[in-house]
Formats: sequence, structure tokens, C-alpha cells
Amino acid sequence: MNYILALLLPPLSILLAGRPIVAIVTFLIWIPSILISGGLGHPIFILLAWILIYQSHADRRAR
Repeated sequence: MNYILALLLPPLSILLAGRPIVAIVTFLIWIPSILISGGLGHPIFILLAWILIYQSHADRRAR
């Protein structure tokens, strides 16, 4: 479910993955990126969110 949320709201999905500081920084960069570039940078943030979600799942499996 979090992967689908990452498609629409990457900062929120990063926050739900357990990375609050990264989520805030991502949000502060994501909003101007969407407004200035018209959404061309959005796939980069989706990729970042997917990587962080995968890492959080891998950390749970390792524990």
C-alpha cells in the first residue's frame, strides 16, 4: 500500500516508512520542484520513496 502512496505523495510515504527528517526535507524540495518544473522531477521523488520503503522492509526482515 505504501508503494502506491509513493506514486501520489512521496513525502507522506517516506514519513510512513519511518524517516521523518528525510520526509520533511523531501517535502521542502518536492513542492518547489512540482511548481517550477511542472512535475518533471516527480519520478525522482517516487524512486527515492520506493528505495526508502524497501530499505525499511529489509531492516524489519533483518531484525
